[in-house]
Amino acid sequence: MFSIIIPLYNKGPYILNAVNSVLGQSYSNFELIIVNDGSTDDSLEKIGSYSDHRIKIINQNNSGVSWARNNGVKEATKDYICFLDADDWWDINYLSEMNKLIKDYPEAGLYGCKYSLVKYGIKKHATIGLDSDFQHGLINYFRVYSKTMCMPLTSSSVIIPKKIFEESGGFKPELKLGEDFDLWLRIAVKYKVAFLNKPLAFYRQDSNELYKAVNSKKLYNKLEHYIFHLDYLKEDEKSNPDLKYLLDKTRVESLYRYYISKMYVGETAQIIKKVDFSKQPTLIRLKYNLPPGVNKFWFNSRIWLSGIKQFILKSFYFLRNIKYVY
Repeated sequence: MFSIIIPLYNKGPYILNAVNSVLGQSYSNFELIIVNDGSTDDSLEKIGSYSDHRIKIINQNNSGVSWARNNGVKEATKDYICFLDADDWWDINYLSEMNKLIKDYPEAGLYGCKYSLVKYGIKKHATIGLDSDFQHGLINYFRVYSKTMCMPLTSSSVIIPKKIFEESGGFKPELKLGEDFDLWLRIAVKYKVAFLNKPLAFYRQDSNELYKAVNSKKLYNKLEHYIFHLDYLKEDEKSNPDLKYLLDKTRVESLYRYYISKMYVGETAQIIKKVDFSKQPTLIRLKYNLPPGVNKFWFNSRIWLSGIKQFILKSFYFLRNIKYVY
């Protein structure tokens, strides 16, 4: 039924937890393909300790997470592809519950479930834009996403029929930010999306923070950032107002730092011109009309306050886990 792909690069402290959460599933009809993306720590040594016949290990030179996932899918023999990041993990009933979702909605091209965010030992459910009484069913992916701008699908909480993954072309290796969002969009404009509103996946946010793609301190090259590569949707957004609204919200949020930093001025201006600002919040409209100096001060203040918050959380986590010796 399921081929599970784990891309692995220097996640020694976390990989055993991820693998154990797969092997401990209540649903056992799966294969686990771990793609070692040129790890230089003890990650490969740790996964080498398993003898389960369902595990297959592939080694490749360090090429990035998209190549790792795509190469894993090439080796997959099952009909449905699951992805799990090496520092995330699943509830014991993840595959069992998702199997039921697939049987209930066989026409879908994407399947997802609610997930929990984990940072410094604190878990909280992602605030996905669903009604409180929603349990499971087909969703308007674009409308749900744009409601809270909290992604309904993550790379550790999504399942894709293999034939649809291959038809879509898989992940774009050149993208370093938003490669998953880009793929979900390409599939969601053509196929239905089924969703289970149970928190069955756990998304860790505090591992290797400097290398997280969502690191707010980094401005990506335009060749690597998905926001500069969405022209293929220009016809779809003309006929789909929910897609248009999501893309506009994504544009104004993703391009704000490029806008105030005067980076890729021409490209940024062309993309911003596409936005229907009449449907954007007042604060967004204000930010894009403030003097550059005021904008930079406002943004740097937010970064400073966020840094204080993260310091407090880290300190609390450290103090809570410190072991005293008497």
